[in-house]
Amino acid sequence: MSQPLSRESRGFPDYELPRLVRLTDNLHGAAFFLMKLLPARHMLDRAAADGRLKPGGTICETTSGTFGLALAMLAAVRGYKLILVSDPAIDEHLHKRLLELGVTLEIVEKPYEVGGFQTARLDRLRAALEANPGSFCPSQYGNADNPRAYAEVAEQIAERLGHVDCLVGTVGSGGSMSGIARFLRHLNPDLHVIGVDTPNSVVFGQPDGKRLLRGLGNSLVPPNVDHRQFDEVHWVGAAEAFLATRRLHQHHALYQGGTSGAAYLVAEWWARTHPDRKVVTLLPDEGHRYVATIYNDDWLAALPGWTGVLPEAPQPVAHPSDILPSWSSFRWDRRTLDEVLAAGTPVARNLAEAA
Repeated sequence: MSQPLSRESRGFPDYELPRLVRLTDNLHGAAFFLMKLLPARHMLDRAAADGRLKPGGTICETTSGTFGLALAMLAAVRGYKLILVSDPAIDEHLHKRLLELGVTLEIVEKPYEVGGFQTARLDRLRAALEANPGSFCPSQYGNADNPRAYAEVAEQIAERLGHVDCLVGTVGSGGSMSGIARFLRHLNPDLHVIGVDTPNSVVFGQPDGKRLLRGLGNSLVPPNVDHRQFDEVHWVGAAEAFLATRRLHQHHALYQGGTSGAAYLVAEWWARTHPDRKVVTLLPDEGHRYVATIYNDDWLAALPGWTGVLPEAPQPVAHPSDILPSWSSFRWDRRTLDEVLAAGTPVARNLAEAA
């Protein structure tokens, strides 16, 4: 007879790990139902085990994306109260779903001049924590349990696919790519790791600015981003990511979101130009939230500069702070952010040109 399942241990284990789908001869996609379920469950389990999260307790976090949905799903089945701080960029579908799951949603209406919505949301989060003594904050940007959770994905990839030459994925909080790369490198120190960001995200040294493509990038540099894991960084614009998302669906029947499209664009190019190497790309979430946008031809056609044409390859740039084309690449060479940015100063560039 099976043991009864305690409320605090309920979850969605069949949804946590990705489907591994062969896209081409040397390219596999790790297609998630909802990637953030795995780290969210891992963080809540650890917090409940060491007493930071009490039965029926309160969870407070800042998010405008799928980490909030993952927390809401777990809070609903485990009996926790959940307060999420977000901003107007949260999409209507997600907003409604969070409310349906019983979330208290606080929307920050105005960004700070320095730090934008991210910093404004962090201040509101601190206020929520102070107003709810004893509440638990997962803190996905800095919680080491975030990248640690992805050991399960790395193990799945290694067991199913064996030796992997290249890992490609988008970077937002830093948990998935930093965690999976770190674990896979124990098996293959020569693993080539490509991080995918978007212009106007500060994660890899761009100046902060408005971004249409959501789910990757950031207005601050999360501590969980281990820049030394990355050999190469690509910046993909929204139009290119959206068109690649549609191509992923049309050619491979994978109905994913825009972050998946950005990762697929880069991974397909790298696999095509390295036919003797095995490539795995992470496809973070499904496309149901984007029926009215990415999967709507009229919406796409109304985007500024929309051409409906994908570049065949990225344009290399000399430094992350440069003005970027729609899809660009940069040799990161496993350096820290400070090392890369220092190499782009006028003095450093003059020395490099003279050498």
